[in-house]
Amino acid sequence: MNVLVIGSGAREHALCRSLSLDPAVTALHCAPGNAGIAEVAELHRVDALDGAAVRALAVELGAELVVVGPEAPLVAGVADAVREAGIPVFGPSKEAAQLEGSKAFAKDVMAAAGVPTARSYVCTTPEEAAEALDAFGAPYVVKDDGLAAGKGVVVTDDLEAAAAHAAACDRVVIEEFLDGPEVSLFAITDGVTVVPLQPAQDFKRALDGDEGPNTGGMGAYSPLPWADPKLVEEVMETVLQPTVDELRRRGTPFSGLLYAGLAITGRGVRVIEFNARFGDPETQVVLARLRTPLAGVLAAAATGELADLPPLRWSEEAAVTVVIASHNYPGDPRTGDPITGLADVAAEDAPHAYVLHAGTRRDGDDVVSAGGRVLSVTATGAGLTEARDRAYRAVARIGLDGSQHRTDIAAKAAAEA
Repeated sequence: MNVLVIGSGAREHALCRSLSLDPAVTALHCAPGNAGIAEVAELHRVDALDGAAVRALAVELGAELVVVGPEAPLVAGVADAVREAGIPVFGPSKEAAQLEGSKAFAKDVMAAAGVPTARSYVCTTPEEAAEALDAFGAPYVVKDDGLAAGKGVVVTDDLEAAAAHAAACDRVVIEEFLDGPEVSLFAITDGVTVVPLQPAQDFKRALDGDEGPNTGGMGAYSPLPWADPKLVEEVMETVLQPTVDELRRRGTPFSGLLYAGLAITGRGVRVIEFNARFGDPETQVVLARLRTPLAGVLAAAATGELADLPPLRWSEEAAVTVVIASHNYPGDPRTGDPITGLADVAAEDAPHAYVLHAGTRRDGDDVVSAGGRVLSVTATGAGLTEARDRAYRAVARIGLDGSQHRTDIAAKAAAEA
């Protein structure tokens, strides 16, 4: 199988790494990719948001499967453009991707499907926002209706800050605060059949102890030793299958990766949000544990053949990923700083620990930072404690001036396991 992956982050590096290990993959391409992805795939320049350009590249390469990684190309309709060329695509249509592209659309789908979620108001004026904030009280949850690269959500006890975020957005969803731990559950679907992956937990706040601003994610782990063994089954029945069925009923079937961000509240499971693609950094730990070769699973979703797929096989090992971010992230990051220690990790820590690149590029012989989240250091182990130890040992080998990372990823779960 000749596969083309669209995107340039650590999620795409994780996808490319798994695809490169799949014996069924005879050629692997990525556009635009990054310095790390270049080690496992052939890179191509393309504007990932330009559907015609992506389609032309896929045709030129003779791609037999195109995997669209990030949300922005999906919401822009890139998957539709490639499908018009008759090439199987892993990723939803522009219309179905509105499940992530519009929080208001997602709320409407959940209401129609009977999916449990937070009570909410959609607001377009300061007056509506003030009324909604008053109705729910603190903590205030204010979500930009559109895409915001994981940084469009403000959760705060500060009414002024909540109102300011609402005012900065054209349209916002203001909702009740959901208590309880959060879980990310991915499912692969062809629009009819839904195949859940293993749950993971990510860490959204920038600083240890869940302090600081929201980010795109500073780390993740899987499995979740504290979770109810029946959690996946329950979410399949109450969230994932009903959502897929509702989108098909509307004439906008969803095929690709359906990501449910969940809160395990005192009143049961509630959906915080949906995403229309693999989450970052959860993908890094989920794929680290997947034993079934990836290409066949993605191709089955793209061609409507998931029902014929054997059950997925999973490693019993745990996986932990720690994000190394650049100076000032999630504000305007500093870029262009040299990264050292990558060869040391490859020499000393493989195969149990490895580095997935996010915001990196080549500058001559050097790899330098090129974004906010720069690297995802991922490790596996017999349990969370061993996986954590291996991940942080590898993190310690890496040098990036002014970089930051959390030191408590999976610490609580490892201690309680």
